[in-house]
Amino acid sequence: MRIMVSSCLCGVCCKYNGESNYCKALMTLLSAHEVIGVCPEVMGGLPTPRVCAEIKDERVWTKDGRDVSVPFQTGAKRALDIALKENVDLVILQSRSPSCGKGQRYSGNFDGTLVEGNGIFAQMLIDHGILVMDVNEALISERLHDKTLSSMG
Repeated sequence: MRIMVSSCLCGVCCKYNGESNYCKALMTLLSAHEVIGVCPEVMGGLPTPRVCAEIKDERVWTKDGRDVSVPFQTGAKRALDIALKENVDLVILQSRSPSCGKGQRYSGNFDGTLVEGNGIFAQMLIDHGILVMDVNEALISERLHDKTLSSMG
């Protein structure tokens, strides 16, 4: 099974703060599958580290007030193109990210408040009918012996 994963979850130091969100449990779960890591923000030309960003009024803004919507859109499109070309079966994304968040993301007020909604890349994947899971959904489904991952490949 081909599974695309947010690069930060794979241990790549590409988060806005220069760190990763390495998830050993996820990597163990995916060890029998082909994993394709992507970071839409880096693919859009943003540096690491970078000023944190959140979505507000359908635009992506940095904490210091810069509109970075274009690199977020560009990177999401590039990552989507890879997902389509590689015909991935599933995409597992980092929670709450303005690129990868599925179901919830930060409010755009830089105050830690979560709101319903998806990140730019997550929404593009969903719009293209690609199965998307938040990292926590993937881990919980395995813990509960849900066959979502094992039955797909």
